[in-house]
Amino acid sequence: MAGATGGAGSSNPSSAAAPKILLAKPGLVTTGSVSSKIIRGGSASGGAGAAEDESVSLRSRLPPIGSLNLLSDSWEFHTDRFFPFLTDNTDFTVVGVIGPPGVGKSTIMNELYGFDGSSPVMRLAGMLPPFAIQSEDIRAMARHCTVGIEPRISAERLILLDTQPVFCPSVLAEMMRPDGSSTISVLGGESLSSELAHELTGIQLGVLLASICHIVLVISDGVHDINMWRLMLTVDLLKHSIPDPSSSTLSHSQNSNLGPDKEGKDKVLEGGEEYLAAPIFVHTKLRDQDVTPCNFVHMRKALTQFFNSTFAKPKCGNTIKEHPVSSVPANMPSTDLDSTWPNLFLIPCKSKVDAPRAQYESYTCMLWKLRDQVLSMNCPSFARTISERDWLRNSAKIWEQVKNSPIIAEYCKTLQSSGMFRRNKRELGRNARKA
Repeated sequence: MAGATGGAGSSNPSSAAAPKILLAKPGLVTTGSVSSKIIRGGSASGGAGAAEDESVSLRSRLPPIGSLNLLSDSWEFHTDRFFPFLTDNTDFTVVGVIGPPGVGKSTIMNELYGFDGSSPVMRLAGMLPPFAIQSEDIRAMARHCTVGIEPRISAERLILLDTQPVFCPSVLAEMMRPDGSSTISVLGGESLSSELAHELTGIQLGVLLASICHIVLVISDGVHDINMWRLMLTVDLLKHSIPDPSSSTLSHSQNSNLGPDKEGKDKVLEGGEEYLAAPIFVHTKLRDQDVTPCNFVHMRKALTQFFNSTFAKPKCGNTIKEHPVSSVPANMPSTDLDSTWPNLFLIPCKSKVDAPRAQYESYTCMLWKLRDQVLSMNCPSFARTISERDWLRNSAKIWEQVKNSPIIAEYCKTLQSSGMFRRNKRELGRNARKA
């Protein structure tokens, strides 16, 4: 599995035993044992008695499970909540996800964790998934489940970061004051309209994930939605000068008088090129007729033409060449499907139990293949080897750089002057006083 150094290997033998993570959304489970590793089919690895004794000992040292969010609804980064779950292990992989509401982000992250919600053992035990998924009631009220960034860590030392949805009306509604201004300070305390602040939160999330993750899953709804492509293209343009968590500039960035541009130049000199996580583009909720080899090749070509940037062209790819669809026409050029870039997955809609068999690949099978793809990827490496805990500490510093990025601030001014976003009463009053 890819680790902090970007290659396969075992965990650091000098590190302490890896702690387990609770199989539930914070605040939903208060008792019961912690399972070490869930195997598809419902069985758990290891002795049940020993695992339960160890989990009881661990829970006594862990913080209350109602406060695991790395990024809160106030847009503040919290390291103390997740820190006890991390170790000094240096062989780990960080996987983030970003996408609009209701596209299956949390479902995909649960699959990466190894949680099988369809298992009878899981249902009988009453185990909840690591990441909460939308219920029918929440979907009917057009609400969102995830707030900020919710982390979990799997038995394979996958650090999974589930994020709040972008382009989400319920997120916008929650951050809007009566005068139209934003309740969240997204740019160094500057008062912005809620619509503009909502736009910037998605960009900031993307920049953060591209900086601190090894892999970023970019989830889109359907076959024709390219809004996430546009967002990640913007992320690639605005990420300049943001380092990776292993950068030496982070150790003195908060006490140094060096500007962000100077730190960015140092980073380029250290690594040659700025760090960018490897993206995997996933389109969900596709109809059976959309999940075809021909359509897959066309979408890959569209991705290649859309991204003429370093973000969609990582210097390393995955180690497998398994076709996302099983039925390949005889006249289909093999080079079109054997290429490992760009990483693209097409996931069909989840069919009912009594529905006929899918023409190419089923929903469940594609989720399994996506998990295998992530686990086998030779993902980008940070400039230096760091531990899980150092990664968390430095990620908090990177978040402060993202919030105070002069490039993102300049982009915000461009959006304000474009007339695309309305101005709130505070902005209008300030501009009137200046006039």
